[in-house]
Parts: sequence; structure tokens; C-alpha cells
Amino acid sequence: MSPIDCIVGARPNFVKIAPILRALDAAGIPSRLVHTGQHYDAGMSEVFFEQLGIRPPDVRLEVGSGSHGRQTGRVLERYEEVLLADRPGGVVVVGDVNSTLACALAASKLGIPVAHVEAGLRSRDRTMPEEINRVLTDRLADLLFLSEEDGRANLLAEGIEADRIHLVGNVMIDTLLHELPRARALGVPSTLGLEAGNYAMATLHRPSNVDDPTTLARLVGLLVELSARLPIVFPIHPRTRARLGEAGLLPGLEGAMSVRVVGPLGYRENLGLMAGARVVLTDSGGMQEETSALGVPCLTLRANTERPVTVALGTSTLVGADLGAIGRHFEDVLAGRYKRGSPIPLWDGRAAVRIADALRTHWGPRG
Repeated sequence: MSPIDCIVGARPNFVKIAPILRALDAAGIPSRLVHTGQHYDAGMSEVFFEQLGIRPPDVRLEVGSGSHGRQTGRVLERYEEVLLADRPGGVVVVGDVNSTLACALAASKLGIPVAHVEAGLRSRDRTMPEEINRVLTDRLADLLFLSEEDGRANLLAEGIEADRIHLVGNVMIDTLLHELPRARALGVPSTLGLEAGNYAMATLHRPSNVDDPTTLARLVGLLVELSARLPIVFPIHPRTRARLGEAGLLPGLEGAMSVRVVGPLGYRENLGLMAGARVVLTDSGGMQEETSALGVPCLTLRANTERPVTVALGTSTLVGADLGAIGRHFEDVLAGRYKRGSPIPLWDGRAAVRIADALRTHWGPRG
């Protein structure tokens, strides 16, 4: 079987690609790991490779930061050069970052088959760059691997042929289950002076929450207010830290007695902190999934979600930037009234094995 390219570019990709690489190795399917360099600093990239046991990339495109158009264009140009020099048997892209779309486009234009892991997710919010990347990548992909059943209806409604669609489960949960014992063993809450089950965790990074100084100030004020009821630990994304600084909000947040402000965390540290939290407040898509798998209440600071199963079956509730709704659900958690959630089908730690099996079936040697 010809080698398959596996693409990573940004922090969420690393968590998704780790189990896929293990499954391909176990199945004897050769692979080439291509890192576009969309996230290029050690805190957002290298530490994840180390913790998740991902081998060093075979190819580094080193595109760095830039506007969406510039970054996507750089990846497209540089990856096309790689494909022309050494053509793989297929390309696996994961998630919805700029690298995902750019590499899918480069491969598709050269007639190289593409598989999209996490296909079919839709928020129906075209103001989110990720939504554009999802929709276009799915149109290009030959194989579409779903993490949840809702994606099937989305793809069929968009005219995608049923035989290209495969429900495999969630590779994010493969990694979570693989790493959870190590994450818990780190004892991150105690190193921050927190007691497991007796603190909240908050993260913010989406433009809708952090780019408008008024919205950001309201959310920060609420976090400080809620911390009087339950200590809050707040790992700050570099982009969010910059916006807080520009808005003059950082000193007040860091000075709040019951708010622990920390920098970006490694995967295991973040997972251990999340697993020990009583409630998580976040606008992260991945954390919606992870909290549902962990059974931790999640107040999702977004008006919509591309992961509706985390609301229907999991522990997520959409609260947007509605301070009243956030406060009410926060109190429900403290009072023990919040929903418990239930197991989500195929979120069992074997999604990557199903992907490897499907790739062998569809891209393996023909008899």
C-alpha cells in the first residue's frame, strides 16, 4: 500500500492525528507526517508532539502566522510542491483549520484522494472561518469520516454520496482515554492550590468573545463575579492575552483573588485540569467534546455549535455571552441540578482503528 500523508497544522490537529498514526502503524499502513507550521511555537506545538508520542514530522512547511488568505495560500503552494516531488497514495486531513482546507485543495487538484476526519460538522455560522473550511473540505474529500451521526444528514443534504460517508466515532476521545491516567497522575489542580471537584475552569479564544472589548469586558467581569462562588482557573490563549492587554482588562483579572490566571497548558495538564473541574466555561469546540466524555458540566460560550450531540447527549449547554444564562446554569451546577449526560455512540477509543480499516479497504491494493 502506498504511503498516506497525514496533515497537522494547529494544536487541535495534534490531538486528533496521534491515534490515527498509531492505528496506521498497527495496521502496517505506511504514512508520512506533514506539519504545516500553522502553530509554530513550542507552547502550541512541540509540547503536544512530546506528550502525545507523535513522531517528528517527515515534512515541515513552516508557513507561520498571517491572515487567513495568506496562511491558506502559503500552505497550498508549499504542500503542492511536496506532492509534485513525492506523490502519496492519499491524504488524511483532520478538523477545520486553514491547513486542513489548503492541503485538501492541493491534493484534490492533483487527483490524489482525500479523507476528512471530523467531516459533516456544521454550526451554520458562516462568520466562523472554521465553518467555511469544513464545508469546502467536505466537498473535496473522497472519504468522509464522521464523529457523530448528525453529520450524515448534513452531508446528504449537501449532495454528498452516501457511500463516501463513514461513521467511525471521535478520535479526540481516543486520545483522551489513552492519556487520561497520565493526565490525572500529574496532579495539576493541587499544584495550583485547587481541590479536585471544587473549582471551575474557563477558556476563551473565539473572535466573537474576545475581539469586541465590550463583550470581553462583560465576560471577564462575570468570571470575577462567579469566582466568589467557586475558584476559577483561566488558562489564557496567546491571542486572548493580547486582546485582554489591549482592552486594559488583564490587571483586574490577574488581581482577582479567586481567579488563577495561567499560560497555555500542555495537553495532559489541560486534560487533568478539566477532568478535576466542577464546571467548565469555554468557547472551545474540542472542550465541548472532552467534557462530555468526562461527564463534566460545560457551559459553552457560543450561540451555536457544530457538535450538537454534546448538547443532546453530552454535558454541554449553549449559553452564548448571555450573562444571565451563564449565571443560572452555573448555580444549577453548584446546586446539583445540572444535567448528567449519557454515553455518545462510538466515542469508545477505537475511532482511529475504524479509520485505518476503512483506508485499507478503500485505498489498499486492488486484487
